[in-house]
Amino acid sequence: MHNQVLILDFGSQYTQLIARRVRELNIYSEIKPYNNPPEDLSAYQAVILSGSPHSVRSEQAPHPDLSAIKGKKPLLGICYGAQYLAHFNGGNVAPSATREYGRAHLSNFKANEPFLEGIKEGTQVWMSHSDTIKVLPEGAELLASTEDVENAAFKLKDEKTYAIQFHPEVYHTTEGSKLLKNFLVNIAGLKQDWTPAAFVEETVDELKEKIGKDRVILGLSGGVDSSVAAMLLHKAIGNQLYCIFVNNGLLRKNEYEQVLEQYKGMGLNVKGVDASARFLDALKGESDPEGKRKIIGKVFIDVFDDESQQVENATWLAQGTIYPDRIESVSASGGPSVTIKSHHNVGGLPDYMKLKIVEPLHLLFKDEVRRVGKSLGMPDNILGRHPFPGPGLGIRILGDITPEKVRMLQEVDAIFIEGLKKHGLYDKVWQAGAMLLPVNSVGVMGDERTYEKCVALRAVESTDGMTADWVNLPYEFLQKISNEIINKVKGVNRVVYDISSKPPATIEWE
Repeated sequence: MHNQVLILDFGSQYTQLIARRVRELNIYSEIKPYNNPPEDLSAYQAVILSGSPHSVRSEQAPHPDLSAIKGKKPLLGICYGAQYLAHFNGGNVAPSATREYGRAHLSNFKANEPFLEGIKEGTQVWMSHSDTIKVLPEGAELLASTEDVENAAFKLKDEKTYAIQFHPEVYHTTEGSKLLKNFLVNIAGLKQDWTPAAFVEETVDELKEKIGKDRVILGLSGGVDSSVAAMLLHKAIGNQLYCIFVNNGLLRKNEYEQVLEQYKGMGLNVKGVDASARFLDALKGESDPEGKRKIIGKVFIDVFDDESQQVENATWLAQGTIYPDRIESVSASGGPSVTIKSHHNVGGLPDYMKLKIVEPLHLLFKDEVRRVGKSLGMPDNILGRHPFPGPGLGIRILGDITPEKVRMLQEVDAIFIEGLKKHGLYDKVWQAGAMLLPVNSVGVMGDERTYEKCVALRAVESTDGMTADWVNLPYEFLQKISNEIINKVKGVNRVVYDISSKPPATIEWE
């Protein structure tokens, strides 16, 4: 059994980053809502309290019962979690004179403190709160301060209970991972043995036990997630796995034929289904982003229902759903986070489809999926592929979808992606693509006036899609690609480049 860390989610935008940082230490962590914690806590060797948009002074403040945790298990409170431990243990939390947000630097260290081992005075941390801890609880020991925050870190005497007013999980806290390691490994005594190889071994065993002799249908998309899910299942159940690669008419140029051949070369039992006309017909006239996603999801399920009838005794539908898909589709683990968008492969199946769902990757982030794929010996050209949304170009064509718009965007996308590869930029970008905007603008070609479409190019760097920064592609490259698109793609006369980060924008435009 691996050590496990329980993260109680109070609704912070950073809660998922805490889970990622813990897992990067090869320690398994999982998020549960503060108002619905596990009844049995025996599986968890340490607990972390997340931040929150709430104030502990508010009547609506999250107020869980920690009697089975505090003083009994190693406990770390982050931001709201720290204020909670102070406020409800006799300390004083009050509004800050100014909002404490952004970079700060640690000082006033307590000597010989294991929590701060290897951390230097002046280390940068990231603050994000409007309340501050004015007075520590009785018996608490101050561990560190910053210029503006006296009680930046403290611990409760005679307990392995620690609290920090800053966020160790964000990139701007330069030694955040070291602090988490000090708490989890040096203080809580957890083992760092949750590795990709261990995940593969345990997941394969679980799949064998769960599926038995049943047959499984898996929808391949050409992306990393479904490919790794397929190889895990193939390793577990072999030819009991029936893979289906659906052409929804919204794939990249020539992708259907190329990817189908690639899968067959990997030894997978795969069937190609060209349902492009069915998808495009169902999408006719729909311009609402959520409406398009739901139509694509429904047709996708309908196609699988048709195909499942042809696989005798099929019992399971496998999906490449990963953790960020679930986080963005529903409140994080049922907690207070806000739904951002729906995903076509999240949320279950209609009653008429008598297949059970198996999701081998549902607890993994994107970077973890790639590491698992590498452990399985999968080729780099598959693992290095940029993420591509399940609804495909359907959510990169803003407004209604027509075959002509799909053709136009496929040509634009192909020029952009091939250009990135040709200029050695593809592997420096996490995800790239083009958006067809519902905008016509005036242009001049030769001596003639044009009134044609505008496309937006998008390239971001990220690790898991939860946050992303736009990539500063060379101007010379963008100039060349823009010229090539306008010259070669009939119907486009203007190209723009998206310089928005996530947040506040999302990676996709719909």
